Amino acid sequence: MDSLTPVGHFPPLPTMSRLLLALAVGLFVGLEREHRGKEAGLRTFGFAALLGSLGGLLGESYALMSLAFLGVLIIFLNLQALRAEQSAELTTSIALLVTGVGGVFCGLGHTFTPVAVAVMTAALLAWKEPLAGFSLGLTEAELRSAILLAILAFVVYPVLPSAAVDPWDLIAPQSAWATVILIAGVGFASYVLLKIYGARGLEVTGFFGGLVNSSVTVADLAHRAHETNGQLAEAAYRGMLFATAAMVVRNALLLGLLATAALAHAILPLGGMLLATIGLALAGRRRYATAAQAPLQLDSPFSLATTLRYGVLFLALQVAGTLAQRAFGELGFYAVSAFGGLVSSASTVASAAMLATHATISPTTAGIGAVIASLTSVAVTLPLVFRTPREPRLTARVGPAFAIIMAVGVFGAAVQLMVPTLRFDLPRASGSTPEIP
Repeated sequence: MDSLTPVGHFPPLPTMSRLLLALAVGLFVGLEREHRGKEAGLRTFGFAALLGSLGGLLGESYALMSLAFLGVLIIFLNLQALRAEQSAELTTSIALLVTGVGGVFCGLGHTFTPVAVAVMTAALLAWKEPLAGFSLGLTEAELRSAILLAILAFVVYPVLPSAAVDPWDLIAPQSAWATVILIAGVGFASYVLLKIYGARGLEVTGFFGGLVNSSVTVADLAHRAHETNGQLAEAAYRGMLFATAAMVVRNALLLGLLATAALAHAILPLGGMLLATIGLALAGRRRYATAAQAPLQLDSPFSLATTLRYGVLFLALQVAGTLAQRAFGELGFYAVSAFGGLVSSASTVASAAMLATHATISPTTAGIGAVIASLTSVAVTLPLVFRTPREPRLTARVGPAFAIIMAVGVFGAAVQLMVPTLRFDLPRASGSTPEIP
């Protein structure tokens, strides 16, 4: 074993700060154990963290030795509990060990890692009842779906090739699989919100899902309406409108943050689409109040078969957009924006804004491209809804509503193009470029 480090290698102020941080970490975790009346409480956890920090200060060998001493303490703690005819203190034991490791990190000079670990450890200890109730309330289908989602995201996705695998550079497996994960994730989130808030959870799903990908969100909402035999048709309709509103807000924010001058050429059609969407959502409030009271019968968080079908559909749209971009060339920027909106309007708008910022295209062209991408993002949701079988109530409402939103956007774009003076001079963001004549 290495000899002890000379005193000169321990400057007082840094050493004291590391020891105090370790003590704070130990006391923070021990406070919860003390509150529950455990044998190992504030002082025990404080000493465990200090022991680890001393080992970290002295070096790797002493850090391992300090954790070994802590392991011996844990053994005696459990033996005492068993002699008193009590159950073994497994949770307290692992919390002590984690706190000791956090103390080692403090001794090595880390700050964020031990503090984060202490907060998470205290949270796990304090939320014992809610976590236990949640796990016991899970059905077998919900547990399988959660495991399947984890496999899709953390097992399958990393091993897929990130580059295109075909000679035409059209299909990148990892990028395509990311869409599958997104569809499954949105479906899982909507299921959880439905269980917590009932039918109103679809509004929350619609808005926050629309910030990520409105097309994926609309597809999942249509599936939920079909899964419940039309019980959630009205709620799904409103959720789709909220997803569309979130998409418009997101695209406007992207355009404004990356190229403020370009937003001035798109604010009228985007603003009109947003107002039309909100108006349609508010118009259905009375019908929604009746539909929200119906009991819900949900099968599972998401269907793998349905998720894969939608993934294939989005992949086909992406391939079609790529081929169209190659066919039209650089002069087909608007065509590229249209096809880009079929898959990801956010990426298309961000790309247009960056081109305007670097003076590759004019702010006017970038603004119009963002509007076209937003319009096609609305248009692509129609086949996603219409392909849902046996839901005439949903399709009968979605078709006219989305047609109105698109008509308002087209009218606003036409007005802004025909009247050159109708432009809003917004404050220029840092990095924005003047308009190219």
